[in-house]
Amino acid sequence: MTQPSESSRGSAAIDAERAVERQTFSGLARWLIIVFTLTAIGLAVNKLFNLRLGGTSLLEGTYLYTLAGLFLSLTFIIFRAGKTPSARVPWYDWILAALAFGVSGYFAMTASISLDSGWEYAAPQQAVWASILMYALVLEGTRRTGGLVIFGIVLFFSLYPTFADHVPDPLNGFSQPFRDVIPYFMISSEASFGIPMRAFGNLVIGFILFGAVLQFTGGGKFFNNLALALVGGHRGGAAKVSIFASGFMGSMSGSVISNVLTTGAVSIPAMKKTGFEPRFAAATEACASTGGVVMPPIMGATAFVIASWLGVPYVEIMLAAAIPSLLYFFSLFVQIDAYSARRGLRGMDQSERPRIGQTMREGWLYISVFALLIFLMVAFRWETTAPFFAVVLLLVVNQLRKNDRVSMKGFLDIIISVGRTLSELVAVLLGIGMIVGAFQATGLTGPLANELVHMAGSSVAMLLIMGALTSFVFGMGMTVTACYIFLAVVLAPALVQAGLNELAVHLFILYWGMVSYITPPVALGAFAAATMAHANAFRTGIEAMKLGGVIYFVPFFFVLNPALIGQGSAGEVVTVLICALIGIWFISAALQGYLAFVGSLGSGTAGMLARVTLLIAGFLIASPTGGIAGVGHLTLTLIGFALSALPILLIVSRQKQFVT
Repeated sequence: MTQPSESSRGSAAIDAERAVERQTFSGLARWLIIVFTLTAIGLAVNKLFNLRLGGTSLLEGTYLYTLAGLFLSLTFIIFRAGKTPSARVPWYDWILAALAFGVSGYFAMTASISLDSGWEYAAPQQAVWASILMYALVLEGTRRTGGLVIFGIVLFFSLYPTFADHVPDPLNGFSQPFRDVIPYFMISSEASFGIPMRAFGNLVIGFILFGAVLQFTGGGKFFNNLALALVGGHRGGAAKVSIFASGFMGSMSGSVISNVLTTGAVSIPAMKKTGFEPRFAAATEACASTGGVVMPPIMGATAFVIASWLGVPYVEIMLAAAIPSLLYFFSLFVQIDAYSARRGLRGMDQSERPRIGQTMREGWLYISVFALLIFLMVAFRWETTAPFFAVVLLLVVNQLRKNDRVSMKGFLDIIISVGRTLSELVAVLLGIGMIVGAFQATGLTGPLANELVHMAGSSVAMLLIMGALTSFVFGMGMTVTACYIFLAVVLAPALVQAGLNELAVHLFILYWGMVSYITPPVALGAFAAATMAHANAFRTGIEAMKLGGVIYFVPFFFVLNPALIGQGSAGEVVTVLICALIGIWFISAALQGYLAFVGSLGSGTAGMLARVTLLIAGFLIASPTGGIAGVGHLTLTLIGFALSALPILLIVSRQKQFVT
């Protein structure tokens, strides 16, 4: 397929995202979105709280098919067949929506029979034709919501089982006729309605609803004001506000692009006004929004898929992601401080930022809601129901406040926003589920892992590099969730088979699937921010790579030593965390030419040598593993500290000369 340049392709995707957000539906379409979304939320509450309304509990298959019918039909109401988003629904999209609802209803009503009769392997004729219709609708929904790249990948792998025996190793597998494969995709619990959709039905709906309600009731404004009050007055305050505010918002929304477009509208002008270069301001926003997607407690939809995939409580994923997230945002903070100090930038005036006392009085609700959410997840392990309790508390207390009270129209707008997000996610998950099903149907998952290990020559380092590059390439054309699911099937088993920690492997894939948002030639997050800052897109991407550089190597650190995701004794975790923080402090200084809180590394040859020395020292200290040239971890750390002493002494001596 012939495409325009990456930058123009990225611009088109960004424009499309903006246009979708601006859509205002009216009439039948508006009410259909509201009714279907509320119905889905009601079904989720009934299922997850085991209310047994109607005197019976839905089978999981019936529940998932019903959710798919509701949201896949909304996909054709909300997303247009062409590139231009529009709130006007063409006649043929009404037909597609009706077909999606009807065929999903058929599978929902026959879920019990198909389970008892093993339809995924021997479906009757009626179910075969229904499966083919559902297959076509899922493909079109995936194309509309995920784009042509993910559509092409899903189409190829969905047909792969029909010719797998003709494909050379390592992808050679067992072939089946088309009429056998498609029912397997639509009926089996190992394909479209497998782990991804189960995670959606059990976890994602509640947290997407919570994030939307939090934003619409003023949560975004509160966290922005809180960040302004805490760090806005310090040097580089506007950028430091951005990393906190955008991080929180990114965690709630789970979308890098939409977060850049919303928080960036406020943060980027503020950064430019206080002296930041446009491309640095844009890069800061892009990096903060990207990091927000992997920041606890919500972390977007992908974290819930990981929890379901591994069969562990979501709180374990949340806690494991806490340390890598801390390291990433710490790096952003110290680099911004170094950049600001090097350029003599000051903080925002008192008149431009809110007072901390007033902010806390007005926003205590959001702190209490987050406290309730985390308490229920950690203390009671109520991952599936905790967000609904938090939503109820948020809405009830919101109605008692006059200033931020949500009106009925505002509530309906929240539901429409939730419906748009969930319908987009369902269409992609159903499509990606067919990739999972294709590998299951051909029996390829285990042999492929063996082949990858063999190709890497049993070298863990080579396998990790192969995994990182593969994750990056697929991340360029797929959503974070879609990229993760694909690589969890193809790549994760090989890494686990090589002896690596399973949870660390899945987080490794998640992180490397996201780096394309700040890495040219795609860098959609950076390019979106660049358009808002009126900066050169490619130079902004390069700046974002430097600013967010930690995201490239921290995954290698925690996959080689799981103590960096909390998998170890308390003493080991604390030790490697302190070393990692110090090492990243030095690495950030090397990238910016200024050691935050100490001083400038200088310029010219001496400055460059100091930066290189500090970079090497930072890596030696931060790296949680030893064994390089037979040298242990403790020795490497001590060598790193010894090397770091040279540039630090250079800074101190230069400052003394300046004073004298």
